[in-house]
Amino acid sequence: MIAEATARGETGGRPPEDSIRVMVVDDSAVIRGLTSKILASDPNISVVASVGNGQMAIDSLARNDIDVIVMDIEMPVMDGLTALPKLLKVKPDVRIIMSSTLTVRNAETSMRALELGASDYISKPTATRDISGGEEFRRDLLEKVRTLGASRPKRGARAPAPAAASPAAAPRAGVQIYPPGPIKLRAPGLLRPSALAIGSSTGGPPALFAVLKEIRPLIDMPVLITQHMPPTFTTILAQHIERNCNWPCREGQDGEPVVSGRIFLAPGGYHMLVESKDGKPTIRLTQDPPENFCRPAVDPMLRSMVKFYNGRVLTVILTGMGADGLKGCREVVQAGGTVFAQDEATSTVWGMPGAVATDGICSAVIPLKEIGPRVMAFLAGKNT
Repeated sequence: MIAEATARGETGGRPPEDSIRVMVVDDSAVIRGLTSKILASDPNISVVASVGNGQMAIDSLARNDIDVIVMDIEMPVMDGLTALPKLLKVKPDVRIIMSSTLTVRNAETSMRALELGASDYISKPTATRDISGGEEFRRDLLEKVRTLGASRPKRGARAPAPAAASPAAAPRAGVQIYPPGPIKLRAPGLLRPSALAIGSSTGGPPALFAVLKEIRPLIDMPVLITQHMPPTFTTILAQHIERNCNWPCREGQDGEPVVSGRIFLAPGGYHMLVESKDGKPTIRLTQDPPENFCRPAVDPMLRSMVKFYNGRVLTVILTGMGADGLKGCREVVQAGGTVFAQDEATSTVWGMPGAVATDGICSAVIPLKEIGPRVMAFLAGKNT
């Protein structure tokens, strides 16, 4: 039996009942081994399967109770994108992290995977030595697995999704990694917004599409977005936003004017700020140190917008791990602006929105599908 399990890529022994159970899927045995070693360094994570292609992953998932899958994109027999919906059909509540190198092709595929129901992605180093010694990859991998693994239902409490539900549409409870507390709403700011700011991270791209589709592109203000993503990925995200939401959208470019009716997305590797040039709003890109381990980060964008627009900023914080955006949202509110946050039930990770929701600075904490209409109502002067 042990030999049979080993041939199937399954580890021996019974993992602790409360551990996060992970399957690693990659056609490279070296990469699988190194990734598994990093995960095993956390006593609360158990690697229960390590397999070489998507079909093996499907077979293994049917036999094992797995919380998180870390899966490569390009593999023989069955690639990651093909396997994704099949895995979610086997277990709709499993969290899948797509692993890929920073190429345009893989960024496009990763974006498609997020639309199909993947929870997150991770940028895989191009050399094995970078994986074994790369602190950034190690930190990101462990953080994403810990966070997404925290969303798992209690053992034995899993209920199958209705047969008619598609994996991408299946409801998923948010992961609350911010200390829970009561949500105390405050009255909206008295200042009419001159700009809309949006911050997001894990689960962000599908959430952005859902919100922006409900907001008319011709609103009389610019939209600035910081989504935690590396270079190349933000380029692809901007293209997807423009295509899916019928909005002019591009990565912000240093020195370009900020104009109404256009979406500006912070490019990977740069903080995107708004500064004054001849009294007019202008994009400024910087490679100042990361904030909240992120670059781009939401906080510096919000600080700059508060300064230029004198607080006339409506801010929306969507799903994401960590608390990036909390400090910036405090400044928005102190200056007379308004903050909305996505609710826990519709967030992939209720970290960023949970941080602002429990800080007493939000005027609305609402389901994803209601955010766009609420923004439009607020901009029309309806504050309730």
